[in-house]
This record gives sequence, C-alpha cells and structure tokens, in this order.
Amino acid sequence: MIKSILVALDGSEHSHTASQYALWLAEHLQATVTGLHVIDVVSIEGSGSFLHDISGSLGFEPYLDFSSKMREALHDRGRTLLDGFLAACQERGVRADVQLATGIVANEICEQARTADIVVVGHRGLNERFSTGLLGGTTESVTRKCPKPVLVCPMQFRPITRQLLAYDGSQRAAAAMREAAELAAALHLPLGVLHVGKDDGAIQRVLDEARRYLAAYTLEVELLARSGYANETILDVMAEQAYDLLFIGAYGHSRIIEMVLGSTTEYVLRNSPSPLFLCR
Repeated sequence: MIKSILVALDGSEHSHTASQYALWLAEHLQATVTGLHVIDVVSIEGSGSFLHDISGSLGFEPYLDFSSKMREALHDRGRTLLDGFLAACQERGVRADVQLATGIVANEICEQARTADIVVVGHRGLNERFSTGLLGGTTESVTRKCPKPVLVCPMQFRPITRQLLAYDGSQRAAAAMREAAELAAALHLPLGVLHVGKDDGAIQRVLDEARRYLAAYTLEVELLARSGYANETILDVMAEQAYDLLFIGAYGHSRIIEMVLGSTTEYVLRNSPSPLFLCR
C-alpha cells in the first residue's frame, strides 16, 4: 500500500502536473507526500567555470564569487517553490513535508526515494526546451536507477479512473501487477490486463497466470489478448479503451541490447499521453 509519496519539483509545467498527481494520490490513499527540490550542482559548477574561463581569456579578474551568488539565488528559488507546495498541501488537507537538496538531480531523487513507496516525476523538466529527446534526461535516469516504483506524469492532469497493466509474465511485470492490484483495490477501480503475443496458447497461459493472482483481490478485472508489436499495441489499447494509467515493468534489458533491439518501456514512456507507473 502506498503511504509515502515523493514528488520531484523544479518549477516546470510537467513538475506542476506531477504535484497534482501526487496530491490526488495522497488524498485518496491517506498518504503523506514529500516535495523534493534539488539544486543542480552541475549547473552551478558549470556556469561558474565558464564565467571564470571567459573572463580570464578577456584579461579581466575572474568573478570568483559567482558560484556562491548563484547557489544563494537557486536556494531562495527552491525554498519559494517548496513553500508554495506546502501551502497547496495544507489547503487540500494533505500531510506533507519538504526537502531541499543540492547535488546531481537524478541521484538525489533516487537517494531520497529509499524512504518512499513511490516517486512521482514529470515527463520532462525545467530545461525541456534544450533536450534532444521526447523524455527528459533526469526523468530517464530516475526511471532506470530508482529503487522504488516511479510514476511518470504527462503535461496535463486527469483523475485516474481506469487502469491498464501490460503483463508479459516477467518478474518486473509481476511486480507491476502487484502494485496495480493494490492501487486498484484501494481506489475501487477496474483493472485491465493486457498481454501482447503471437502464440494463442502462450497468450492464454500468461493471462491465466494473471487471473489466478488477481483472484485474491476484490477487483473488476478484464483480460485482454492482442497480437502485434507490444509497444504500439499497448498505446493503441490505451487510446481505444480510454485507460488513463498504465502499469508496466521497468526496463527489461541492458542498455546495449536496448540500443540494438529497442525497448517497449522506453517507447511507451516517450509516446504515452497518460501517466506510467514503472516497477522493477
């Protein structure tokens, strides 16, 4: 059961949506939510060294105090963000705490995640306009390294009404099934279970396995069998049947294999208009 929620806050629109999902879950699950803002040490050190180098090359005295001034400004900005988050939590009657950290953003999020049940992040962050991909670099790092389940949120918030589990019988998918069942039961929501395959017999065996597991829960369960490419089929089913939350196992292969073969998880992450609940 989810009782401790960690949400990463950076002031971006995606981050704002992530906080909405975190508060919505906290309200419905009577959970505590912690807002985390990380001052990016890479930005501070990179900007300081750049100014130091260019001022030296132009024959000026380096502005040695730049990094400390920038750190102070970023600290004040972070505190303002967190104060606003606490006010929003208080207004909605949600138990809340905040953390202000300094470091490499993805690493700090994963470190703070050790004492949370789930981490909520935006699909992209404050520097999204400089990103070359459709998924923010920090978000991708968190989804790969985080020891706890991660909820990746899109730009717009929608209350969760229908959950879909992409189930392939793997250990990661089994972890996702457990989380999906617990959340569906707590929120009194129906749960769809989708398996994409080529062999009818194998598809049926995997879905029977899911059916037996979910029988222990008081849930409305719909088992869905499809053929085709898993990544595209998952998104098609979500759109056709208006699912607004997808549970899926986190990356199942090494980075090298994924570079050659691609990754269903990565494809769905980059293209889904709905939030994704990733489990290891």
